[in-house]
Amino acid sequence: MSLKLRDLIRQVRSCKTAAEERAVIARESAMIRTAIREEQEQYRHRNVAKLLFMHMLGYPTHFGQLECLKLIASPHFPEKRIGYLGLLLLLSEEADVLMLATNTLKNDMNSPNRFVAGLALVAFGNLATADMGRDLATEVDRHLKSGSPYLRKKAALAMARCLTKVPDMIEDFADRMVSLLKDRSHGVLLTAVQLLTQVCLVDPAICKNPTFAKLVPTLVRMIRDLLTMGYAPELEVGGVADPFLQVQLLTLLRLFGKDSDSAAEHMNDVLAQVSNSTVTDKNAGNAVVYECVRTIMSVRTEDALRAQAVDVLGRFLTNRDNNIRYVALNSLARAVQEDPDAVGRHRETIVGCLKDPDVSIRTRALELIYRLVGPTNVEELTAELLNYLVVAAPEQRTEICSRILRVTERFAPDDRWRLDTLVTLLTIAGRQCERHVLSSAIVYVSRSSDDLRAYATHRLAKAVRDDDGTQEGLLIVGIWCVGEYGDLLLQPYQYTPRAVAGEGAADVINFSALTATEVVTIVENVTKRKSCPEAVIEFGLTCFVKLSERLANVPDSAEIAGRLKLLIQTRQTSYSLEMQIRSCEYSMLLEGTAVAGARKALARMPMVDATLLQRKKIEKDEEAAEDGLDVGGGVAQGNSGGEESKGDLLDLNDIFGGGGGAVDVTSSQLPSALGSMKHLGTSAPAPAAKSDLDLLSDIFSAPAATPMPMSAPIPASNGIVDLFGPTPVVPSATPAPIAAMPAASAMLPVDIFAPVPTAPVPTPMTNGQSSDPFAIAATPTNPLVSVFDGDGLSIRFECVRGSQPNLTELRATFGNSSSGPITDVSLQIAVPKYLKMQIFPPSSTAVPGGGEATQQVNITNSMVGQKKIVLKIKLAYVACGTKKDHIVTCSSFPEGY
Repeated sequence: MSLKLRDLIRQVRSCKTAAEERAVIARESAMIRTAIREEQEQYRHRNVAKLLFMHMLGYPTHFGQLECLKLIASPHFPEKRIGYLGLLLLLSEEADVLMLATNTLKNDMNSPNRFVAGLALVAFGNLATADMGRDLATEVDRHLKSGSPYLRKKAALAMARCLTKVPDMIEDFADRMVSLLKDRSHGVLLTAVQLLTQVCLVDPAICKNPTFAKLVPTLVRMIRDLLTMGYAPELEVGGVADPFLQVQLLTLLRLFGKDSDSAAEHMNDVLAQVSNSTVTDKNAGNAVVYECVRTIMSVRTEDALRAQAVDVLGRFLTNRDNNIRYVALNSLARAVQEDPDAVGRHRETIVGCLKDPDVSIRTRALELIYRLVGPTNVEELTAELLNYLVVAAPEQRTEICSRILRVTERFAPDDRWRLDTLVTLLTIAGRQCERHVLSSAIVYVSRSSDDLRAYATHRLAKAVRDDDGTQEGLLIVGIWCVGEYGDLLLQPYQYTPRAVAGEGAADVINFSALTATEVVTIVENVTKRKSCPEAVIEFGLTCFVKLSERLANVPDSAEIAGRLKLLIQTRQTSYSLEMQIRSCEYSMLLEGTAVAGARKALARMPMVDATLLQRKKIEKDEEAAEDGLDVGGGVAQGNSGGEESKGDLLDLNDIFGGGGGAVDVTSSQLPSALGSMKHLGTSAPAPAAKSDLDLLSDIFSAPAATPMPMSAPIPASNGIVDLFGPTPVVPSATPAPIAAMPAASAMLPVDIFAPVPTAPVPTPMTNGQSSDPFAIAATPTNPLVSVFDGDGLSIRFECVRGSQPNLTELRATFGNSSSGPITDVSLQIAVPKYLKMQIFPPSSTAVPGGGEATQQVNITNSMVGQKKIVLKIKLAYVACGTKKDHIVTCSSFPEGY
């Protein structure tokens, strides 16, 4: 026997455990399936009612969908009502069986019983698909003309669903929708406004249709009538006349006036009247005023009216209801972009929201404060952000730190304030700072003046000394600055902050001079903590080796050097491979036989080019188009195979000193500096077409920074090259030295982390020629192009056809006709966009007296036969102890290359 619904509810409520409940539902579901299979029609409505209860509990009820379709086809109203309820809850518009209900819906819409037709309209308004909308739109339209307000309001909602699914029919029912606004029934009027609102959301262009555009005065008059006379006393809520209709009318006005100046002019007065006269003691009034503010902010209203709307939101911030305050903060965040001054008047109230116990309020207030920051209030608001950072949740601190960094980058009044802010930031939340925040802090310190460097180093050293070891970011930045500028700590520092208006003269800030021992102790105490992160220890090792250079002139320099060496050597047995490598390499730098080389490697880091950093940031964000220059350096990289340049390269002006910041690029650092990066094109108008020489005319316009010399590689003392093939033939009796691994005692590269250049390995002969890029035929028959001749150094290119028609192998020969050696030879080349370049390492960076060195450059000409090869060459070398730089343009290559 079938169980009644109330009995099923009683059994479920009496279950003590979830397992008992599942057993009851499973048993009843089995009985319902049996009744469905046996076609027990007398219990069908009862079974569907029980399925609805099970659906509410979250159990599967899909097996009862067809029973709902059978019930809505029943001639009895109680069964039909249960059937439609089941149809709405158990089916969705994606259900395949829904199409079977189309005919039943049509029959019920034509029923003389208005309640049956109402059930069909409600089901259509919730579940109608596009196909059902096309099939039943006529029946819905017929009910829009019905004499019963009950059917007209349900038909309006059903038509909203129909036009949402089939927007093509909007024009067909435009006049019918407009006529509904004249209906005397409040329910019909409310649903008619909702219908028009939905149509405007589906097709915003319909707002400009003359049929709808002329409705703005009518809507304005309806709102004014509601404010003055009201619609009916029974519709008043909390002292506000019909707030539901007012909200719907204001929403529709916002859609009509969004891009229409004439519509905005019509509604200015009524919007001001609504915002001034509506009582906001209850939520009903707050809802109307909030919708009015949204409309004012969305349409082109007067400035005074917009300021009034912002003031209304400011009053919302003082409301005790957190929901209202949250809505106000969201609205102010959208308004701050258009009227920051009006929002700024409520700055104190917004800042007060940071102390709210509700985390959602604090988060929205933080977002709004970030948007409010500008050049005039950056100091006050940044202080509030830092104060909030102290109490912020750990998961919020990372984002707050990044935002404070962006604020200081954009609006900092001076460099000292920026450094103060970043140091305070690291002191509060250095553990949560991302890597780019630490990098930016280091960049700003390195780019500042000597006075600011001393100030920042003293502040950071004091902060590191007072920290308990938990702020990793502070320790990294502080230890880096102590290593780079530790000698500045040996001098006292005094600074008088600028006076703040209304607070009198500021106190003088004094930092006492530290002894060399105290400087080393600060870093030593940090690295000896058991909880010290590996990254901090690695920076500490670098700091120790840097301090050996910075503190070399103190009275007890020998004792300090020994202490530093011991601190470095203690990490040679570390479990971390990185620390082992650093400890071993740094210990080698401190050897007595390598003092001269160590001073070059331990020199202060060059100043970072801010222009270049900004350019790289813009390239990453906007994916700027490639400018078309390929650059190659003349020193071997870790990959000596010479990867082909792909056009995504650094601006040569920045590399050679034309970018604005002095960048000291050594010959061993050039390969990494010439890595693959995009060059940002400017937004200036494109100039007239230039020749290929003009394209390269400004690349090397600025003089190059003086690089640090690098010792010539020691020639191999054995025939290890012969293990892999015959020794290349060279035209001179004095063979070109082959770069080999230096002896352990002389292993002092300028960049201790750069890969050691390896010797090029000769490869077998192909087509009668050696494929070794440095092997030059003794009697070349290919065209020769002279590039440079001066100071005893001559350079010529031999043009050799490659394996492809557009490939040319340029084999450069560096000849030294003088008696002394020429060292630190560096060849850099820039090419136009139609050329692609692949540059190989030279056989040697030193050319002995009367000797030669070789290097190969592969050029791919995409316009061979139309344009010939054009090169812009920068040559650097040291002759007779003097650094020489030359820039030449080579355009004398023969046609066809």
